[in-house]
Amino acid sequence: MMKKFLLIVCGSFVGVFLALTVFVISSIILSIAMMSMGGKMSNVSTSVSDNSILNIELSGDINERDQAAEVSPMALMTGGGIEKGLALNVLVAAIENAKENKNVKGIYLKCKGAYAAPATREQLRAALKRFKQSGKWIYAYGYEGFSQGDYYLASVADSIFINPEGAIELHGLASATPYYKKLLDNIGVKMQVIRVGSFKSAVEPYMLENMSDANRLQQEVYMGSIWKTMIDSIAADREMTADQLNQIADSVVLTMPTDTLLKLHLVDKVLYKHDMEKTLKLLTKIDEDEDLKFVSPEDLAPNVENEASGDKIAVLYACGEIDGSGGLLSDGTGIDTESMSEEIRKLQKDDDVKGLVLRVNSPGGSAFGSEQMWKALDEFKKSGKPFAVSMSDYAASGGYYISSGADRIFAERTTITGSIGIFGMIPSYEGVIKNKLGVNVEVVKTNENADMGVMGKDLTPVQLAALQNMVNRGYDLFTKRCADGRHVTQDSIKHIAEGRVWDGVSALQRGLVDEIGSLDAAVKWVAKKAGLKEGKYKSQNYPAIEPNWRDIFSQYMTMHYEAKLKGEMGVFYEYHKKLMNILNRDHILCILETELLD
Repeated sequence: MMKKFLLIVCGSFVGVFLALTVFVISSIILSIAMMSMGGKMSNVSTSVSDNSILNIELSGDINERDQAAEVSPMALMTGGGIEKGLALNVLVAAIENAKENKNVKGIYLKCKGAYAAPATREQLRAALKRFKQSGKWIYAYGYEGFSQGDYYLASVADSIFINPEGAIELHGLASATPYYKKLLDNIGVKMQVIRVGSFKSAVEPYMLENMSDANRLQQEVYMGSIWKTMIDSIAADREMTADQLNQIADSVVLTMPTDTLLKLHLVDKVLYKHDMEKTLKLLTKIDEDEDLKFVSPEDLAPNVENEASGDKIAVLYACGEIDGSGGLLSDGTGIDTESMSEEIRKLQKDDDVKGLVLRVNSPGGSAFGSEQMWKALDEFKKSGKPFAVSMSDYAASGGYYISSGADRIFAERTTITGSIGIFGMIPSYEGVIKNKLGVNVEVVKTNENADMGVMGKDLTPVQLAALQNMVNRGYDLFTKRCADGRHVTQDSIKHIAEGRVWDGVSALQRGLVDEIGSLDAAVKWVAKKAGLKEGKYKSQNYPAIEPNWRDIFSQYMTMHYEAKLKGEMGVFYEYHKKLMNILNRDHILCILETELLD
C-alpha cells in the first residue's frame, strides 16, 4: 500500500513539474514574442535619406493585408521566429508613399518567385503604373529568372534585367482538377451528392471520372479572359503585340538562353547580381564602396493597420472560407461568420464609422454562415450608412452571397466571381465498413430516419429527396438575395447562375458587379456617398489584428503536424488534404473549388 502511495505521489509530482516547466517555457516564449511583435508594430516612421530606393523583394505569399507575425516557438528559442509574408495593402501603400516622397528615386523589383492570384498582381501592377506616372523609374531584376506572375509585374518596369543563367516562365494559364471517383469506388466510399446548378463543378471530382462539358466551357471562358488581360498588359508595356507574346508562350520560352530573351525583347539587359547593384548605385549617385540606400515597404507604410480617429470608412476584410479553413487563399484563416457579424453590428453602432467597404477574398463555404453574414450586412445597409464591396482574387459562391446586397460592387478584371449555386456532399462508408473491414452494423431505432447518417450508412431515397428539397430552398434563397441586391428579377439571376464562374470583365457585362476598380476606388465611393470630403476622413481596417498566444502556438503545432504528414505522404498529401476538407466542412455548401496555375 505504501509503495502504491509513493508511486502516486511521485507520478503527481512529475506531472506538476512537467506542467510548470511547460508553463514557464511558454511564458518566456510569449514574452519574447510580444516584445518582438511590439517592435514590428511600432508606429514610428523610418526616416528616408536622399537617393533611396524602395526595395520590393517578390518572394513567398502575397497576403491580402498586413498580418500578425507568424511566430515559431522553437525558432524563438533558437534566436529566430518572426516571419511575415508580403502584404498587398502594405505594398500598395508603400508604392503610393514612395511616389510622393522626394527622397525615393525609384523602385527595385527583385523577383524571386512570389505566389499570388492574378487579381492580387493586377492591383499591385496598377499601383506600379501610377508610380511611373510621377516620372520616377522602376527597375526589375530576375535573380534566377522570372516566374510568369513576377514577369507580369516586371513588365511595368522601365528596364528588365536578368541573371545570365536565368529563365522566364511565360506559358499561359492552366487549372488541374483531380477526379476521385475511381479511388472512392476502389476503397468502397460512395459520395452522395445533392446540388443545384449544372456548372457547380466542386462536386464533379467525387461523382464523375472526367470533367463535364459545362465545367470545361466555363474554365476556358474565364481563363481565356484573364489571360487576355495579362497578355494585353504585358504587350502594351513591352511594345509588342499579344500575338507575338502568345507565340513566345507556345514555344517553351523557359528553356531559352538569355541572349534569345534579349532578341525577343523580353528583357533589356543581362547582368549578374553584383553588376545589377553597380547599375543601381550609378543611378542613385552612390559610391561603389558604399551600400545602396534601400527602404522596405514596411518602412514607407508603417501605419496601414493603425487605429484612425474622427470620421472614418471601415474596411472589413473577409478572407478565406466561410466558417472554414483558409482554402484557396494563402493568407485566409477562414471567415468566422458569428464573430464577423458581431463586428459588423459594432461598426453599424459606431458614430465615427460613416460607411463600410467589405473586402472579399473568399471562395465561399457554409451556406448557413453566408446567410448569417448577409443578414448582418443587410442590417448595416438599412441603418442608412453606405456599403460597398471590393472584390479581390475570389468572391465566388458564398463569397458572392455576402457581396450581393452592397450598394455598389467593385471588382478587378481578373477577379473570379459568380458561382451562384449550392451543393451537399455526404460520404457513405457502408461499403468500407461491411465489405472491406468485415464489420456488420446492426441498428435498433424508434423512427424511420433515426439512423440517418449513422456509421456512414447510405441515405434512403426519401432522405436524399428531403436533402435535395433543402438544397433547392437554399438555392432559391441565394438567387433571391442576389436578385434583390442587384435590383433585377430572380429569373434573370438564375439565367446567369447555375453555379457558373465568371471573371471580373464578364461579371460586369452581366450585371453581377458595377465597376472595375480597386479597394481605394471603393473607399472613395463610399466616402462620397456618405458626404465626406477628401482629406476629411480616414479608412481603418477591421477586424483588428491582435496577436494571440494560443492561436500562435496552435498554428505552430498544426504547421509542424502538416509538415510531418506532407513529408511522409509526398505527392499524395494534396489529395488527402482535399478529401479531409470535404469531410470536415458543413454538408450544405456554396463554395468554389478551383485554382489557377500561373
